[in-house]
Amino acid sequence: MSIIETRDLDYHYPDGTHALKDVNINIKKGERTAFIGSNGAGKSTLFLHFNGILRPSSGKVVIGGKPVISQKKELMEIRQKVGLVFQNPDDQLFSPTVEEDVAFGPMNMGLSMEEVEQRVDDSLKMVGMQDYRGKAPHHLSGGQKKRVAIAGILAMDPEIMVLDEPTTGLDPYGAAQILKILYQLNQEGMTILLTSHDVDMIPLFANRIYVMHHGAIAGVGSPEEIFTNLELIKESHLRQPQVADLLRRLQNDGVGVDVKLTVKEARKELLKVIKRVELR
Repeated sequence: MSIIETRDLDYHYPDGTHALKDVNINIKKGERTAFIGSNGAGKSTLFLHFNGILRPSSGKVVIGGKPVISQKKELMEIRQKVGLVFQNPDDQLFSPTVEEDVAFGPMNMGLSMEEVEQRVDDSLKMVGMQDYRGKAPHHLSGGQKKRVAIAGILAMDPEIMVLDEPTTGLDPYGAAQILKILYQLNQEGMTILLTSHDVDMIPLFANRIYVMHHGAIAGVGSPEEIFTNLELIKESHLRQPQVADLLRRLQNDGVGVDVKLTVKEARKELLKVIKRVELR
């Protein structure tokens, strides 16, 4: 069942920049989908269409079978269903304390204080930030801020989480913590979409990848299909994951590498490592 679709989606910014060009995607419920591409490829612009922040110049965005329209009531429903986490958490965190920030969305949904408090508790526990509820967000580290931003979206109880560069600026341990949270949410049934420039991370998480280039979809497939398509990778100004690139270079140089670990198998092994990462 499709949970997000775009149909011939086009978007022009007010300055005339043609940011999206006939974009057609189809995301199934429960998928872990990554959008990759160089700067200016259109990834962030596309994501801002998923909960109505931007309106198409032409074409449609369809969420759960319903077109996204600009009426206030319908937009409110879409934004409860599709949670968007911005690349910079400082764009999302504005309350005096972590607890107030996470409570903001549920309170605006008109829920009872009892329900709001329960959602705040559950969301902070889910991201391992329950001990920071009284802290000011600007006193947190970059990774902690991202986890609080995710908690604020979780408190809205969305079906879909959309994250723009969720691991940018984080050290490897912090990035692994974020991936662990997202993987757990997906295992519980949430559909996850993310963008990233980190091609080494993408095969660990995504089971489907869209490649964007100059505002258009240049390719779609599994991590194995995308990262073994060297022509697509080159034309889209990307690179292979380092392990895959190293093995290819060794093989091209005639080095007898006795390594039978495929991208799929390497992904499985590295996911085991992510699952063991503690949230603290």
